[in-house]
Order: sequence, then C-alpha cells, then structure tokens
Amino acid sequence: MRTLLAPLLFLLALSAHAADAFQPRAEPVVENVYAIVGPLGQRSVDNDGLNASFGFIVTPKGVILIDSGASRLGAEKIAAAIGKVTAQPVRWVINTGSQDHRWLGNAYFAGKGAEVIALARTAATQAEFSTQHMASLQRMLGDRMQGTQPLPAPKTYAGEAVSLELGGETLRLAYTDAHFPGDAWVWLPQRGVMFSGDLVFVDRLAGILPWSSVKHSQTAFQAMAALQPAWIVPGHGRVCKLEQAQRESGDYYDFLAGKIGAAAKDMEPMDATLDRYADLPAFRHLDNYTGLHRANMNRAFTEFESQ
Repeated sequence: MRTLLAPLLFLLALSAHAADAFQPRAEPVVENVYAIVGPLGQRSVDNDGLNASFGFIVTPKGVILIDSGASRLGAEKIAAAIGKVTAQPVRWVINTGSQDHRWLGNAYFAGKGAEVIALARTAATQAEFSTQHMASLQRMLGDRMQGTQPLPAPKTYAGEAVSLELGGETLRLAYTDAHFPGDAWVWLPQRGVMFSGDLVFVDRLAGILPWSSVKHSQTAFQAMAALQPAWIVPGHGRVCKLEQAQRESGDYYDFLAGKIGAAAKDMEPMDATLDRYADLPAFRHLDNYTGLHRANMNRAFTEFESQ
C-alpha cells in the first residue's frame, strides 16, 4: 500500500503546484496593444520570475513584444499568453532593461526568428549582469531555469533615444537609467501608451537597488509625465493612468530626492534622517513598503551624499 501511495501523493503534489503556478494573461490596453501583469511579490518557483509587467503590440506584420521574461520557461508562458490573442508570430522583442525578467527569455524568442532590440547601454548592462542574474535565479528556481541561455540584445542602437518603425507601428525607445544603468522606456506616441520599464511601480513600492539612481528616476519620471500618456504599462503593477503613477512612483522619487537627498547634501546624520521618515502614510499601503522603504532611503542618501 505504501509503495502505491507514495507515487500517488507525488503526482497530487505536482498537480497542485501546476494549478497554483502563475499563468500570464494578456489584457487589452488600447486596440491591438496588450499588457501582461505579473504578481507583485518576489520571484518564486510558482511565478517563474515573471513578477513584473510586460506587454505586446499586434501589427499586420507580427507581434512586437516588450520584454521577454526571466527564463526559457517564462518566455514560453509569455508566448502562450500572446497565442491566446493572435496567431501572429513574435517578430520583434524590445528590452527596456537588464534586470533578469526583462531579457533572459531573449534566446527563446530569437530561436523562433524574432529580432531582439535594445539601446546599446541596455545590452551592455545585460552582459555585465548576466552571470550574477543567472546564478541568483538558478538558486531560486532550480530546474525551472533549464534551457535558459543569456542573450544580450543583438540589435542595438547608439544615442540617447531612437525612433523605430516596426510592422507599421511607431515606437520611441529612450533611456531612463532608473532601476539599472541603461534602463529605457517604450513610448507609442500615436497610441498615447507608455511602457515605462522599471521606472514606474504601482500597487507596490519601487525598489532602489545599489545600482539604481533616484536622481535619474526623478528626471525621467518628469520627462515621461510631460508626454501626458493616456495609459502606462508600468514595470510592476497594473496598467494605470498618469495620476496613479505620479502618486505611487513620481511622488516617491520626489520625496527621496527632496527630503533624503537634501539631508545628505546638508551632511545630516543618516540614521536620524531615516528614523525621521520611517513612517510615510502616503506610501505605506503599497506592497513591499515594510521590506524596502528604509533600504531605499539608505541608498538614496548614499547617492546624494556622494554628489
């Protein structure tokens, strides 16, 4: 009986995991433009590192995908979500950044014939961080990283921004240098849709990493706001209007620069400054606030202290 029961329990466990695992789903933004919104929590086996927001545009000549997922399996899941909307193949992939879930699915789509595109510094940062990100995800996701091959975007563009015409769609790719050096956004001027990459976080607090720049984030957010996008597909969180992005990301960058940055420039004690602003009612409702806010202030203080 025990020999029969053990395999049965194992199969039931696998079935339960499959049922619980995150399955990406496309949602319309405007005509032929879609978002894929991942969970707000951390990377996990259940979400295959797809804890971010992605998007795609369906054109008469094929699909333009914005960011490719954190692994081959994640890329396959994204492709399956696209396949439920259109039979058109993914012809182009545009990377907005170099954090793992923005680009480690590149090789999967390139193997299907897609051209993978990024600005030059984005691709350079992908190459710089590839070993670190692969090792981190392999520890976290284990066998679910099988078949993942890091492929920094092969098609790159010099300069601070570039306009692209793909499948009859006009796109503007421009640096933000926000979450990672070389981060960028994708702006669809004829649609009023902004794929912000990891410049905009809604529903959860932005994370300021050791290589992030609050100064660049604040500047880029202000430039994005000046474009007056009708819809924003953020780096993390639901599709939103500019007003929500301003409240939950723009205002937070302004706080970090205006309060923490000013205190650093005035050589105030760091611990006292961080204690003073430990509780911010305007942002404490956001996911990850408790775990990220103090570290964010610490890194912002260090950035402005060094200027």
